[in-house]
Amino acid sequence: MDIRIPVSVCQYDELAKQEQELIDLAKATTQKSYSPYSRFSVGAAALLADGTVVTGSNQENAAFPSSTCAERTTLFYANSQYPDTPVTALAIAAQTGGKFTDAPITPCGACRQVILGTETRFGQTMRILLYGSKEIYIINGARSLLPLSFDGSEME
Repeated sequence: MDIRIPVSVCQYDELAKQEQELIDLAKATTQKSYSPYSRFSVGAAALLADGTVVTGSNQENAAFPSSTCAERTTLFYANSQYPDTPVTALAIAAQTGGKFTDAPITPCGACRQVILGTETRFGQTMRILLYGSKEIYIINGARSLLPLSFDGSEME
């Protein structure tokens, strides 16, 4: 078995205006992060099919398992407040020491599973934009982030 993950790499100015705006919101939302322990601020912005944009940031707790990532904060909010509206795109950005990361950061395993769950819920993939100040990764769908994934269909 050979698993290959298609990832497009581009610069900010190569993106469509709507994708640039989504990344700008993810970057701005890093300012709302509560990350006194890691000092690693992550912001996410989700574009819904009806044009609504939802943002979220990572929220830490002294008991780390009680913390939550920006991606999960954003998607859980979108899914709870707009339960009938699919997420079409998700932008993620991170900064540390007051500077955005040079390379894009990728979602943790738990966030990848939630992204997949959101896609499964609505029956459509989302475009995932991972921001780095030197380059941006574009990934079409959670299955690229989570090969050999578990989506619940195995339990049917």
